Parts: sequence; C-alpha cells; structure tokens
Amino acid sequence: MKVISYNVNGIRAALKKGFLEWLQAANPDVICIQETKAQKEQLNAEDFEAAGYPYQYWFSADKKGYSGVAVFCKKEPNHVAYGTGIESMDFEGRNIRVDYDEVSIMSMYLPSGTNSDRLEFKFNYMDEILEYASELRKTIPNLVICGDYNICHEAIDIHNPKMKGVSGFLPEEREWLSKFIDSGFIDSFRYLNPERQEYSWWSYRANARANNKGWRLDYCMVTEPLKEKISRAYILPEAKHSDHCPVAVEFQF
Repeated sequence: MKVISYNVNGIRAALKKGFLEWLQAANPDVICIQETKAQKEQLNAEDFEAAGYPYQYWFSADKKGYSGVAVFCKKEPNHVAYGTGIESMDFEGRNIRVDYDEVSIMSMYLPSGTNSDRLEFKFNYMDEILEYASELRKTIPNLVICGDYNICHEAIDIHNPKMKGVSGFLPEEREWLSKFIDSGFIDSFRYLNPERQEYSWWSYRANARANNKGWRLDYCMVTEPLKEKISRAYILPEAKHSDHCPVAVEFQF
C-alpha cells in the first residue's frame, strides 16, 4: 500500500498546474491532502474519479477558501471519520481519517504560528491532538497520521538550524514533536533515511526552492505496530504544484 501526503496550498490552484496528471503517475492507494482551501461542491468529483479515485472525502473549514483536508482512495474504506469531535480544531477543517482492515490513515493539517494569537492556537491544538491520538491508538493501534505538522523536528530538517524565534523551529514545538513520537509514533522518513537532508517546504521568497533552502514540515507518522510493515519512505520534490511537495510511505501487508 502506497500512501502520499501533500499540502497543495489550494487544490483548485494545484489542478491548474497539472495535479491530476501527476496524481495518476504517482498512483498512490491513498492520498492525504491538506490546505484544500475549497468546499467539496466547488470541485468536479468526476475529474478525480477519472484519475482513479472514486472515493473522495472532504472536511472543509467553516471559513471559505481557508485550511481544509481531504482523502482520496482507490478502494472504499470501512469507515470515514470527519474531524475529531473537538470543536476548537474541527471548525478549521484539520483532520479526516479513513479506516481499512490493515491500517487507518489520517490527513492532518496542524496550524502554523504566524503571529502570537495563532501560535497560542497552535500550541492548544498540539496539546489536544496528542491527547486525541493517544486515546485513538487504544482502539486503532495501526494508525498513520500524515500531513503538514508545520514543525521541523531536528537540525537536519531545516536548511539553517541557527534560526531562532521562528515558529516552526521553536524549542517548544520541537520538544512537542519529540513527545508526539515518543508517545508511540515513528517518523517513517527519518526511520529509513537517518542521514538524508531533504525538505518538503520552501518559501516563495528569495528563490528558496531553486537554492534548496527548505524545511521538512510534512510527515507520515506511523504507530509502532506498523514498524515492520514499512517498506519505503521518501519525499517527492519534483512535484511542484505548491510551496510544499508530497511525502510518501509504503507498506507491505
């Protein structure tokens, strides 16, 4: 099973840049999308069906043109969970999960901390999602939480580890991500690629992508019981429909 996670920074904009053609070529079994910035009715479901994804699930923000997550699947899941049931995060459309026999897969869009208000919101979300994931694992041990975490974990995950005081690489954020992993998750990319310095997001400013001055903000986090099932984990920087690029994990069931 191939799972891809991709913050598309607006699905309608990505479609104009060849997203569907890329999706057909990449051919994941499940793709987790973040930052859709769209409502389901604003898109043509038949376009995604024609690309091989008859099962499309959307969880959009109350505010139009903002946030939002989705999951597209080749095979129909047993169950779809829209949101978390936690109002403080669900109104921004940040979590959706599909459950299969072997594995459950969540698309998650963790907030960015662009200013002091949003940083406070981000920390609150981080506390709540950690508790939620810990509870969820009691009934769903085989869990993958894919998405844009908006945090670089280690110095190897950012082009300039000397950056101080910037959300996304704050000590408190990095400490939380360590705590999240220690609670029972594996960073699948780092697990199989301990020394590789690759990124999944680049600023639109100062030719950051051309100069590969990036950040690794996107992860496929996998629970411990799935550890021996991970066959590949990699980043796809050649996909350029967004300021992010896709990240992938493959399992052998």
